[in-house]
Amino acid sequence: MFSGIVEEIGVVRSASDKGGGRELVIAAAAVLSDLKPSDSINIDGVCQTVVELGEGVFKVQTITTTLSRTTLGEYRRGREVNLERPIAAGARFGGHFVQGHVDGVGTVNSVKREGEMWLVRFTLPETVAPYVILHGSIALNGVSLTINALPGAGTAEVALIPYTYEHTNLSGLAPGIRVNLEADMIGKYVARALSEGREVGGKGDLQSRLEEWGIS
Repeated sequence: MFSGIVEEIGVVRSASDKGGGRELVIAAAAVLSDLKPSDSINIDGVCQTVVELGEGVFKVQTITTTLSRTTLGEYRRGREVNLERPIAAGARFGGHFVQGHVDGVGTVNSVKREGEMWLVRFTLPETVAPYVILHGSIALNGVSLTINALPGAGTAEVALIPYTYEHTNLSGLAPGIRVNLEADMIGKYVARALSEGREVGGKGDLQSRLEEWGIS
């Protein structure tokens, strides 16, 4: 589990196809302080397993399913990536619950400077749109952000404060760039519960199910 608070920007040192998947070697500093093989790490919103460590770098292996559902297949040497280690038990929690399970890939429509903020508009694929609400949370390339506006069907907007702009790779966004999107986990569970409630008989059955889960 992650929080969507990026620890540092890493750089892809190499990307190579292997066994139908892809190997990425990423240069980093801060996240390497306690990283070890078998640990999870969030790379641009995608949860990956560290398979090898080297001097100032770590390696991950990406399977074909992940490549088909994220932007990792596009990565080449020199690409900057957002990095975050899993949340430590008992640590102060910022952002929101991020699993590193990308729900869909969106495309940036526009990036507009407004005062000290940057407004980023992007498309919402059908796998993400139903769970996006105004002022709700979304992870964009692994960064926890708040939906600032829903300007039209299948489109959302987020606002980047200067700190986020300077300390993540979102400063490199431009029209046409594809981004990994993960909808709010809580929203997805609520939507599933409501859907199952309708399927099994309506409001009464849903209320009973929520009470079983301790939700009133």
